Amino acid sequence: MAAWFLAAWVGAGFAPCGRAEAQPVRGQMREVTPRGPLDAAEQAVIEVFERTAPSVVHINTRREGATPMGQRVVIEEGEGSGFIWDEEGHVVTNYHVMATATRAEVVLSDGSVWEAQPLAGDPDQDLFVVRIDAPREKLRPIPVGTSSDLRTGQSVLAIGNPFGLDQTLTTGVVSALGRTITSISGKEIQGVIQTDAAINPGNSGGPLLDSAGRLIGINTAIRSATRSSAGIGFAVPVDTVNEVVTDLLSGGSPVVLGISRAPEAVERRFNMGRGVLIGSVSPRSGAAEAGLRGTSVFRSGRVVPGDVILAIDGKPVNTFFDIRRELRERRPGDKVELTIFREGREYEVPVVVQARPVSVD
Repeated sequence: MAAWFLAAWVGAGFAPCGRAEAQPVRGQMREVTPRGPLDAAEQAVIEVFERTAPSVVHINTRREGATPMGQRVVIEEGEGSGFIWDEEGHVVTNYHVMATATRAEVVLSDGSVWEAQPLAGDPDQDLFVVRIDAPREKLRPIPVGTSSDLRTGQSVLAIGNPFGLDQTLTTGVVSALGRTITSISGKEIQGVIQTDAAINPGNSGGPLLDSAGRLIGINTAIRSATRSSAGIGFAVPVDTVNEVVTDLLSGGSPVVLGISRAPEAVERRFNMGRGVLIGSVSPRSGAAEAGLRGTSVFRSGRVVPGDVILAIDGKPVNTFFDIRRELRERRPGDKVELTIFREGREYEVPVVVQARPVSVD
């Protein structure tokens, strides 16, 4: 009987005193293997992100609407990204992020939320500027680089809010340079940067950075059958961003022709491949005195297109930004030579520019 008990005891996994054997304990945590220091490339990316992320913001847009009963409601419109431009609280994003919004909130990297005041935008270049009244200590302007010296293959980083997931970092390279994409107004944006850094809905308006953490572009569009990243993203180059934003904040050129742009829907209707279609001509302006014609829209829906400005002093113009750029160095009373397209023919028309009045865009 004793022999049987001893055998059963040992067979059950118990050992007599003095002959105990260590057995593994189920659920015990594994010993951690030291990894050693991060390699230089990893550390560099981490440092760029930590240094630049405070300059990147999350933008939530709203639109005011009405119920069938006529009650006013605020509708969730969408979201995008942006970045702090200066210590005055100016924030840059894409025009299409703000295009249909009547209200917007900017969420800083520390989670604080600020009402955004829309200031100005350029649909031809898909750029928009809003302003927030945050204290200076919360504002970290993004370092600005250049895009004219970019090279295919160099490393890039994108920070934004894809699908509402804020402060998301993706990395890649410059896949190509000099691409062309179509803006929200139907105009072509030239010199666009192509990248394989993952860009998804919500990334729009966020920064594309070089390996030094400098802004080199603003993430604007993707090419994908699924509307999600397929490794082909596009960013408006920073040289364009810098010029357009400066122009928007300064109120544009000091002089005007005395014209307004045609509505985007009208431009798309006439499939404007080049030039700028005149929407209206201001009375007693240089354009009016030169006999330029605006676009006429009748109640019946019939539209008679106006003159199309093709060039100023021989330099081609395709967007309103191009016109403002050509007028930036002019002074009131200067004469410019416009090349216009009217009724199937091109004409040269001299126009005397005037000082910018407050009421003229």
